[in-house]
Amino acid sequence: MSGAIIINENAGRPLNVVGEEITVLASSAQTGSYEVFHQAGAEGSGPPPHSHPWDEAFYIIRGEITFGVGEKTAAGRPGTFVHVPGGSVHWFRFGAGGGEMVSMTSNGNASRLFTEFDREISPQQPDLGKLVEIATRYGASIPLPPR
Repeated sequence: MSGAIIINENAGRPLNVVGEEITVLASSAQTGSYEVFHQAGAEGSGPPPHSHPWDEAFYIIRGEITFGVGEKTAAGRPGTFVHVPGGSVHWFRFGAGGGEMVSMTSNGNASRLFTEFDREISPQQPDLGKLVEIATRYGASIPLPPR
């Protein structure tokens, strides 16, 4: 770890991850292990069902966000905390008016994954095949719907 990290309101350009804005507040390169993000999304935005080997936690700070983890589904409002163990299939959707949350992952693959999604995937017309290809490089899995 390189030392203390202090982030002000100018944390950096948000990454556009298929319509969701994700700002890396602290990368694993900075912390030596975990990562922290600010996530904001418009109504209806959020990732498809997916899994990855790292743990992930979310704390809602604005709006209503519905989470699905395995067979469980629950809507959360500001103050709600959600922990997703590594390997769990999960998803979330921002509700009416959009929302914001702070999230944390247990290793450094998430920031690299989000950066590559921002660079390679069009938010307006995402290529699902390319999304799956990139996710796989970082140990994540996005089950494709049956055809």
